[in-house]
Amino acid sequence: MARKAPRRTAERILDTSLALFNRYGEPGVSTAQISSELNISPGNLYYHFPAKDVLVNALFDQYVQHLNELLPAAPDVGDVENAWFFLHALFERVWAYRFLYRDINHLLSNNRHLEQSMKNVLLDKTSAFKGMLQGLSHAGVLQLESSDRDDLAVHMVVMLTWWLSYEYVRDPRHAMADEHAQRSVLRGALHVMGLLLPHLDAASREHLRQLRTAYMPSP
Repeated sequence: MARKAPRRTAERILDTSLALFNRYGEPGVSTAQISSELNISPGNLYYHFPAKDVLVNALFDQYVQHLNELLPAAPDVGDVENAWFFLHALFERVWAYRFLYRDINHLLSNNRHLEQSMKNVLLDKTSAFKGMLQGLSHAGVLQLESSDRDDLAVHMVVMLTWWLSYEYVRDPRHAMADEHAQRSVLRGALHVMGLLLPHLDAASREHLRQLRTAYMPSP
């Protein structure tokens, strides 16, 4: 059997940094800790990523790439169940790079690249939600005027953006741990779905209630 090629050092640095940032927060992790975790010299790390901001930006660009693979599917959502799967997948991507949201104020005030680029992420998510709401409206399951759809899309983005901050405040010592992923993702997706509830037709409202009963994790 052919031996699997070892991962490149840059990839290992990104993976390890992401895990540490997600668990402890970006401000609480130094490049010395990252190099120690990888058992490489600080000089080796700096060769690939000359500053921590460069490392953070590379992870952010990864996140944007994952988002861009998902968001174009939003206009094709035509019923409550597909909306649920879309939102669940979106929250999974947010969770995978949760340090960006946990530390969002710190990162935006100290990183020019993120300051500019995170605005574009918000616009892309808002556009995707507008597309999803329009698709649900065209399918006849959502009764909402066009201007109200735009407002609802913004409300959904706000909840998506600050959901992990809410989770963190509820349980600062454990909320960002890997073992809480499923519960946090489910809660976030279902609460965003709940914003649709007053505007759905009767059959879709009942379907959404069934989904909430089936998937809602304990508080």
